Amino acid sequence: MSDVEEAVTRAHHDEWARVVAALTRRFGDLDIAEEAAAEAFATAVERWPADGVPPNPGAWLTTTANRKAIDRIRRENKRDDKHKEAQMVYDDDPPEPVGAIDDDRLRLIFTCCHPALAMQTRVALTLRMVGGLTVPEIARAFLVQETALERRITRAKAKIKAARIPYRVPSAEDLPARITGVLAVLYLVFNEGYLATGPDTDPVRHDLTAEAIRLTRLIRALLPDDGEVAGLLALMLLTEARRTARVSASGELVALDEQDRGAWDTALIAEGHHLVRERLAAAAAGVAPGRYQILAAINAVHTSARDVRDTDWSQVLALYDQLVHFDPSPIIALNRAIAAAELDGPQVALAAIDRLEDKLAGYHAYHATRADLLRRLGHSQQSRAAYDKAIELAGNTAETAYLTRRRGQLR
Repeated sequence: MSDVEEAVTRAHHDEWARVVAALTRRFGDLDIAEEAAAEAFATAVERWPADGVPPNPGAWLTTTANRKAIDRIRRENKRDDKHKEAQMVYDDDPPEPVGAIDDDRLRLIFTCCHPALAMQTRVALTLRMVGGLTVPEIARAFLVQETALERRITRAKAKIKAARIPYRVPSAEDLPARITGVLAVLYLVFNEGYLATGPDTDPVRHDLTAEAIRLTRLIRALLPDDGEVAGLLALMLLTEARRTARVSASGELVALDEQDRGAWDTALIAEGHHLVRERLAAAAAGVAPGRYQILAAINAVHTSARDVRDTDWSQVLALYDQLVHFDPSPIIALNRAIAAAELDGPQVALAAIDRLEDKLAGYHAYHATRADLLRRLGHSQQSRAAYDKAIELAGNTAETAYLTRRRGQLR
């Protein structure tokens, strides 16, 4: 990559959500915001090699995107509301602060996560508008066809416009009813950063994990007593703490049992453990933990072990048994089987995950797990076939490199 290409890529990672949020606030239209932002980045690709990278790429992109949006509205302004839209275009008054926290990206998330939209639609739309993920990346995360996802996002933007869904953080009374969808979105944004699904992206996207953590901290400031908000923040911190140890210098994924635990971020682990202990105290007082709190507790067990051999797998399995009541999804069942393999052996775990085949046949981690269990049982031919399928389905370059090496080690 040239320096200019790297600058454009870095600007897209850092500035996409800011530009889209600023344009959404000004023009009140997600379609206009997204298309103008995309055009601004396309213009950067054309002009920066000749003109040089501007001192403030974010400001340059926002200004360019605003001009693109104005040009589009001018072209389309042949309707009766021409005067009203012209006023909107030339209104340069700064916006009034909205809600307890004045953050454009947080308001954009709440707009995309409005209860009028179906939950999966909220998640997909926010991943696109706030996370800047491409339709193929989101489709892989949802295990759905790209065309179906594109239609879902298009309908969602049209519904927001038709229903005049407000661009704001809800009032304090409305927050608890709205928070479930927002947390689901932030978790998926974080996961996409932690293990990027796109073959043409960095295997770990720190821009997405950092943004998900930043926005979750803002949500916690709005709802300091919400256990699931605290649980999600703890889960993100404990996962992010391992980021620098997850990919080798050669660009290969490093499995948890092979990571250099001395390279983990002790400050993030300490903060995450503190939040988990707070939630354990609440549970002892009779407040039942939710899904994110249990996931955070599982990560706390892993990050408490100085060596993988010290991992308390019985506690991990007990937490997964508890989690199944909240989330009986096949992916949770798959993760439970991985933990069960450490206690009951690979044969028991293999029998458990084989029952998930009809639900997870298109999920690369299912085949990667089968491949590892078959390898441990000495079934090299079957293991190789499972590795082949996992490599075919995996989009993350570091994970593909890891799976390819493991396959090559088979007898």
